[in-house]
Amino acid sequence: MENNSNMILVLGANGKTGSRVAKKLEALNLSVRKGSRTAQPKFDWEDQNTWAAALDGIKRVYITFQPDLAVKGAEACIAAFVETARKAGVQQLVLLSGRAEPEAQRCEQIVMESGLNWTIVRASWFNQNFSESFLMEPIAAGYVALPVSGVKEPFIDADDIADVVVAALTAEGHDRKIYEVTGPRLISFKEAIDEIAQATNRSIEYVELPLSDYISQMRAYQVPEASIELISYLFREVLDGRNESMTTGVEEALGRKPKDFSQYVKDSIADQVWLG
Repeated sequence: MENNSNMILVLGANGKTGSRVAKKLEALNLSVRKGSRTAQPKFDWEDQNTWAAALDGIKRVYITFQPDLAVKGAEACIAAFVETARKAGVQQLVLLSGRAEPEAQRCEQIVMESGLNWTIVRASWFNQNFSESFLMEPIAAGYVALPVSGVKEPFIDADDIADVVVAALTAEGHDRKIYEVTGPRLISFKEAIDEIAQATNRSIEYVELPLSDYISQMRAYQVPEASIELISYLFREVLDGRNESMTTGVEEALGRKPKDFSQYVKDSIADQVWLG
């Protein structure tokens, strides 16, 4: 029989941060229950009947909501999950939230008012969007078209986020803390693509296009409407300059500086993720 007394539930265990958090916890010889649709017991945000089994015996939970806290219905879903977790005997919640997203901050408030121990980790665009998400194939193909101008972003590395989450789940001093995490410098999407091109010694064309054209392209490639709506929101609102600043969240949580984008590019080249 599974011993749940010290097990940590990691939701989104197949995602960018969840997979890293699970791996880092296991490296510390901690027991991890991976919350996903393919796990046993299964966890599905869209099926509340799966929640109780996933939470059985669990005291600590890392929450990543799919697809994003900004989508319609997220607030009600988080409220229902937090109440289920509280009734199941969960004692600590660590929530991955969005930086400068009012919708996400309403979900944060639900966690903070739960009566449980909590830590909030706010992040925006990940480095890994270039290597593990929708930008990987265009970069490999040598042509990237995006509906964003010169707005700069302090891209944060998923490993830094995971380290902050693991610290919150395993060490003292992180309860009731909000860590807003960023990378150590501001760069635009074009500058990021140019840096990747230079480091890989390749020609990668970057084209800025209207959001309406980008949406049309996504529909032409049969991207689901829910994904189109989310991506449109991120480009239209989150990339409006509101996050064009850096914070010290990683230093506050870990006592070290976050990974620079250039180091991330070197690591990704070593992993051969952008082979054309």
